[in-house]
Amino acid sequence: MTAADTRPPQTGSNASGLLGRLLPGLERLLHYRIGWLRSDLLAGITVAAYLVPQCMAYGELAGLEPIQGLWAILPPLLLYAVLGSSPQLSVGPESTTAVMTAAAVGPLAGGDAAGYALLASTLALLVGLVCCLGAWLRLGFLADLLSKPILVGYMAGVAVIMITGQISRISGVPLAAESLAGQLLELMRHQGEIHPPTVLLAAGVLGFLFWVQRRFPQAPGPLLVVLLASSVVGVFHLDRAGVAVIGPIPAGLPSLAVPGGITTSNLTYLLSTAVGIALVGYSDNVLTARAFAARGGYRIDANQELLALGTVNLGNGLFQGFPVSSSGSRTAIGDSLGSRSQLFSLVAFAVVITVLLFLRPLLALFPKPALGAIVIYAALRLIDVAEFRRLRQFKRSEFRLALITLFGVLATDLLIGVGLAVALSMLDLLARLMRPHDAVLGSAPNLAGLHDVNDWKGATTVPGLVIYRYDAPLCFANAENFRRRALEAIAAEETPVEWFVLNAEAIAEVDITAADALRDFAEELQRCHITFAMARVKQDLYGLLERAGIVERLGPERFFPTLPSALAAFNARSQNRPASLSIGDA
Repeated sequence: MTAADTRPPQTGSNASGLLGRLLPGLERLLHYRIGWLRSDLLAGITVAAYLVPQCMAYGELAGLEPIQGLWAILPPLLLYAVLGSSPQLSVGPESTTAVMTAAAVGPLAGGDAAGYALLASTLALLVGLVCCLGAWLRLGFLADLLSKPILVGYMAGVAVIMITGQISRISGVPLAAESLAGQLLELMRHQGEIHPPTVLLAAGVLGFLFWVQRRFPQAPGPLLVVLLASSVVGVFHLDRAGVAVIGPIPAGLPSLAVPGGITTSNLTYLLSTAVGIALVGYSDNVLTARAFAARGGYRIDANQELLALGTVNLGNGLFQGFPVSSSGSRTAIGDSLGSRSQLFSLVAFAVVITVLLFLRPLLALFPKPALGAIVIYAALRLIDVAEFRRLRQFKRSEFRLALITLFGVLATDLLIGVGLAVALSMLDLLARLMRPHDAVLGSAPNLAGLHDVNDWKGATTVPGLVIYRYDAPLCFANAENFRRRALEAIAAEETPVEWFVLNAEAIAEVDITAADALRDFAEELQRCHITFAMARVKQDLYGLLERAGIVERLGPERFFPTLPSALAAFNARSQNRPASLSIGDA
């Protein structure tokens, strides 16, 4: 997918622009391109066939009835299609928020099924309110902390977790462990319990999917698997041979109900839990959306994603659901079939409604090993080995950050792993701010202008003049580093230095600590009979220096708009200046 594939046509009207900002999904649907239809239909039908058993399982995982897992997918499919900024993201029940819901609600419900459902719906409402409040406060900028290496490592980690979750399903062996290593060890201890027909069916489905991808890349492989696997089970009665199938699907649709009767103490507890679930859900939502956006060549709006997630959870709270976020596996399945817009979610919605009302028996024979193989197939497509190679070739620190995210997600959980990677990327950013690149500028043979003398063989500085460039904003974190490296540049000159010109083109701003340090540095140079001047100072920076008293201290005549004007002033300097002292002499 490319950006042109997913961007709606520009109409040029103000109303359309406002619609795009408020309801980006709806605008995309209003400008739908007929060429997307086949891919979106196939993606929607296949995702629906996958999410029906998956959401039933997540309902149980959240401590609710399986039917409530299906109910919890209906509002997200509709609401995100209108509000979401990603044309591919599948939002609804997923494992992390389901587990967190069970952990939060279980101790409060005390075994009361009706009370449990009421608390879960209330929790979804609170998560929605927290997300909407965050969107109103414009907190979506927090997603900017998620760099490309984090996205690459995160998606690879999610892929491994997706594969791990299918080991039991494709082997027929119930596994209690959750980690990949733990499940493999447990599987080895119970290898005698492996069910050969289950393994063969899963392997056959996986092989078929890769064969179809290679020979017929435009064919709807996962959808064909749903039909063929169900037919094989029906013809050969594999369900009687021990191959697990989805089984009967319960009927019924949710009704609108406002949760009530929650005690103040329970509400306070649920609110604190809702903040944590909102943080986890949004992190997962925006990471998955950005990862697929990077793969597809389009962009998402992080703040809009926060609003969409909040609205989705509000909808679930009013329709007897529970907190939800995005599903990497369903998004990957849609992507594998070429989903182009949220029409695929609307198609999935229609299929789920149809299944709940009329077609429940048709999916009853779909084998769970085939479901696991579809997930593994989708997961393997998320591990971008080429991107890992590109990061390694580009910069080792970026490659290490991707690996840290990958192993952090696997060793801890999604949120902690991503948090670790974000913390490390912030430390790396801070280190670059504290120790930025600098340069002494001079003339290079056969090149016009001034250049870093370390970059060009034969480059020389102007005798008696140091033109120094510091490639970062000046702040408390690097003020001393600036002073030390500037003095080293002066000391490295063979000819006694008379002028020091700070090229401020890369210095966008200065804080009070750095401003004081800059004034002290100028005074230190003055004691050495070295004139301090600045060139290419932006107006905003000049205003800060003026308020800090530095302009008055140096004199406005020591601020030059260009490097040539500073060089001309140096050449026109008085010849009766006292001899310069070295820094050591001062």
